[in-house]
Amino acid sequence: MPPAMATAPDYPLLTAEDFLDIDFGDRRAELDNGVIRMMAGGTARHSEVQTNIVLALGPQLRGSGYKPYNSDMAVRTRAGSVRYPDVSVYCGRDGADNDDAKAFDDPRVVFEVLSAGTARTDLRVKLEEYRELPSVDTIVFVDIATERVRVVQRTGPTGWSDVTYTEPHDVSLPAVGARIAHADLFARD
Repeated sequence: MPPAMATAPDYPLLTAEDFLDIDFGDRRAELDNGVIRMMAGGTARHSEVQTNIVLALGPQLRGSGYKPYNSDMAVRTRAGSVRYPDVSVYCGRDGADNDDAKAFDDPRVVFEVLSAGTARTDLRVKLEEYRELPSVDTIVFVDIATERVRVVQRTGPTGWSDVTYTEPHDVSLPAVGARIAHADLFARD
């Protein structure tokens, strides 16, 4: 008698709205094309670089209408996908009517701080999803292991430049009028 074949369970896929209504408590998760993917916590260095980005952008963006958010703010990238970039910058979202929002779908700039466990998804899946959002101008990947940056910037309606800097490089964000010095990005103090 042949062995019984396992069949894939038939689970309904979640929408972004359904996902955002779930309380995960202290756990973190993203929605990946309708499927919940649990996320591990980051390292101290990851958190430090993420904080450096927010601290560098905050004073530069104050009063401009642009505002940086940390990884507590989700980005709805597709009907069935919700991502938590390490830092995202939005325009016009600083009013009291947005105080209870859990996600927006129109970031201008997105930062992903890479780690060994997330780099593959960040550099492929999330890059594709972020590029599909018409509001996104710049996507920055920050490699904490090598202290290098990769900057993907929109050059036109369908064009993108994609440059990985192997030497120290300041990150220019012309869409929001900001710049982050390489030394500030990777500062340890």
